[in-house]
Amino acid sequence: MTALGAFASAIVVGISLTGTPADAQEIYRPGIWIDPDGCEHWAMDDGAEGYMSPHRTRDGRPVCHRSEICGVMPNEQLFATDSYRISHANKQRLAQFFQQANAFGYLIYGHTDERASYEYNVRLSENRARAVAEVAASVGARIVDVKGFSESQPRAEGSNPAAWQQNRRVEIYCLR
Repeated sequence: MTALGAFASAIVVGISLTGTPADAQEIYRPGIWIDPDGCEHWAMDDGAEGYMSPHRTRDGRPVCHRSEICGVMPNEQLFATDSYRISHANKQRLAQFFQQANAFGYLIYGHTDERASYEYNVRLSENRARAVAEVAASVGARIVDVKGFSESQPRAEGSNPAAWQQNRRVEIYCLR
């Protein structure tokens, strides 16, 4: 190695060793994450990596919130066929529901009937659940989980219009 090459290597090593520390590891964002079962977890994120542990009571039991279905929105009332757009009037109705539900957080699950492909119905049910979650978030509701289940969790058995109508829905679970 030439003297010039050794000098250049020393400068590069010196710069990399004396560079400014990354801000990511100095800014900690503590918070509480709630899993889909309603249980709390302490979370700490510094931008590069995070840490999480279950929030427990003094006697070791996990801190979990009770969840119950507090709203079932039939898709016919909210969405046109093959659509996930919510009308202005229905957005107002949903916003009022979320403002009055008095819950700590919400789980929002979309469901479809069996008449399209599974993949199509997964996307449609997820988009519909996400559309409802956006309305909830717009009024300050805390959204814990949003999922689309397609036709995998039917409410009614059968391959007829009455069963299809019951199976097309968005369920809202309230964590209290």
